[in-house]
Amino acid sequence: MSTPSPIKDRNIQIQLPDGSRREVPAGTTPFEIANSISPRLAAAVVVAKIQSLTAKTAPAATDTAQTDAALSEEAMYAADDSAAEKIVDLSMPLEEDVALWLLKETDPEALKVVRHSAAHVMATALLELFPDTKLGHGPATDNGFFYDVYREQPFTPDDLARIETKMAEVVARDDKFIREYEDREGYIVWAKLHGDFMKEHFVEKFTKPGDEISLYKNGAFTDFCRGPHVPSTGRVKAFKVISIAGAYWLGDEKNQQLQRIYGTAFFNQKDLDAHFKHLEEIKARDHRTLGKQLDLFSIQEVAGAGLIFWHPKGGLIRKTMEDWMRDECVRRGYELVYTPHIMRRELWKISGHEGFYSQNMYPPMELDDAEYRLKPMNCPGHILIYKNSPKSYRDLPVRYAELGNVYRYERSGTMHGLLRVRGFTQDDAHIFCTPEQIEDEVVACIDFAQSVLNTFGFQEFKVELSTWDPKDQKSYTGSAEHWNTAISSLHSALNRKGIPFRTIPGEAAFYGPKIDVKLVDVLGRLWQLSTVQFDFNLPARFELEYVGEDGEKHQPVMVHRALFGSVERFFGVLIEHYAGAFPMWLAPVQVGIVPISEKHLEYAEAVKKKLEAAGVRVELDARNEKMNAKIREFTLQKVPFVLVMGDKEAATEAVSVRTRGKGDEGSIALTDFIARAQKLIATNAVEL
Repeated sequence: MSTPSPIKDRNIQIQLPDGSRREVPAGTTPFEIANSISPRLAAAVVVAKIQSLTAKTAPAATDTAQTDAALSEEAMYAADDSAAEKIVDLSMPLEEDVALWLLKETDPEALKVVRHSAAHVMATALLELFPDTKLGHGPATDNGFFYDVYREQPFTPDDLARIETKMAEVVARDDKFIREYEDREGYIVWAKLHGDFMKEHFVEKFTKPGDEISLYKNGAFTDFCRGPHVPSTGRVKAFKVISIAGAYWLGDEKNQQLQRIYGTAFFNQKDLDAHFKHLEEIKARDHRTLGKQLDLFSIQEVAGAGLIFWHPKGGLIRKTMEDWMRDECVRRGYELVYTPHIMRRELWKISGHEGFYSQNMYPPMELDDAEYRLKPMNCPGHILIYKNSPKSYRDLPVRYAELGNVYRYERSGTMHGLLRVRGFTQDDAHIFCTPEQIEDEVVACIDFAQSVLNTFGFQEFKVELSTWDPKDQKSYTGSAEHWNTAISSLHSALNRKGIPFRTIPGEAAFYGPKIDVKLVDVLGRLWQLSTVQFDFNLPARFELEYVGEDGEKHQPVMVHRALFGSVERFFGVLIEHYAGAFPMWLAPVQVGIVPISEKHLEYAEAVKKKLEAAGVRVELDARNEKMNAKIREFTLQKVPFVLVMGDKEAATEAVSVRTRGKGDEGSIALTDFIARAQKLIATNAVEL
């Protein structure tokens, strides 16, 4: 192994965050620069960020918004050292003019670095305790880290506790993380000799013959890794080994069964404790638990995984959501359409889904006249409706909307309640328009998306623009000219709205770029729901036309948009956002009525009729139970209002109001309460 020693025979420029510049010898490290500024600063910094002052390439974007999104193999092992902006070790020699940021423990970008280092600490502990273990990869995630390992004997909860204890020993040694280099072919021979099939794979896949490969060493442990890392194991101060799960090597069920050990790490115990408190809040809001508790939906094993059964209360909320969406679509100039659940396989060949999306579709069904497929998308059906009659430029834009059921194949074990399913309802719409209209239509879709989020109680969101990778011709269809035009249109629409966004290369749909709107829930979690996509490919594939003002035939362009994303997923997010305590207008039971005794039942029934006549969803508890037991039951069901009535209320046509989250508000006139309830419902109010 070798660690190159830089020759400091020339000077380079270092630009600091305040704009000042320092001239230092080439090969100077970020740590040396920090120390020259202040020894206290040098002791506080964890890692550095640099940006070339000469490179013309823009910083590469990475998707850090997905919940628990791990660094991909490419990001871990095949990162581009020439990228304009990157995180580097404090010990990395600087060889060119760069802007330099010295990151401390308080900088969010440093947290993933300490988690990656924690994964190496865990791997060190694993090999010391269980030398027969073979290592895969150990990335940082948004919530911690994991390491994929192969070992014939399964790990037990007691083993996880031993690993955590051993990790504390590794941290206490405070061994430096040292980057070294080794001949590629020599490392492959070593990996083969020791049966490290995963490391062998990574080296062969992500390096080229003749390369020197990057390794990181701490104490006696060495791992194939591009880094970066914190200066030493002692900087991994607060960590926890959490759980273990199964994973197949390379995601292939035919390969070896791996064990994936999860952990998390923070820079201090306070943040670690806050993290687990946050996890408890998430657990309390789990839509699967609340769905059962509130009797909203179920997944029936006898019917199959990933298939949702909507119970009456959940169905009522769904109807309310869908009614709002349909009414809003009509108000915004959409026409409602409906398309079949299955269509001929030939249609999916024309659309391109057969070639680009078949792994997510169910197998073809052989019927008497042809092969059919369950639809994974609504777009080809909307295209056929458009094509069914001639169109003029005067007809455009044409906007079709459908709450259509679609079916997509998800592997066993990947489904997750309402959030990842095999059958779902997509609030799909497709807009056919002229190239000149496209930007206005995209802006209108963004407005609509914002309206959806705000109406359902989400005030914060983040936006990403997903573009293609021109080098990956197999994953996309269409010319570079069309792609550039499409990307430019979406970019311009976002700028018109003044919405900040991140560009994510390589994440576009196969037929065009897209805008993804990710809402932020009450716990600060990001959810991918709304999307707006530009499509110039399907109109060409289906030979769509309209007659222009010049009397000639032209090809329209097309916008795909889904704002709930899917009704199921949006509903799951709503449950967790509100912890099942839905706003008045969405609540399946809006008012619970509790007569104090049987003699007050007649008045309670009269109140129920008046509320129902006013458009309020009401449930009367006429059981021969104690009043407090009835109130408790409505409280557990998270009903917004509970009205209690006895002699006083019956005599004065009043109700005693108990408001969810606020408690007893005392007696008020029934007419006043009805007016209050109607206003909350009519305005889609979030607060009671």
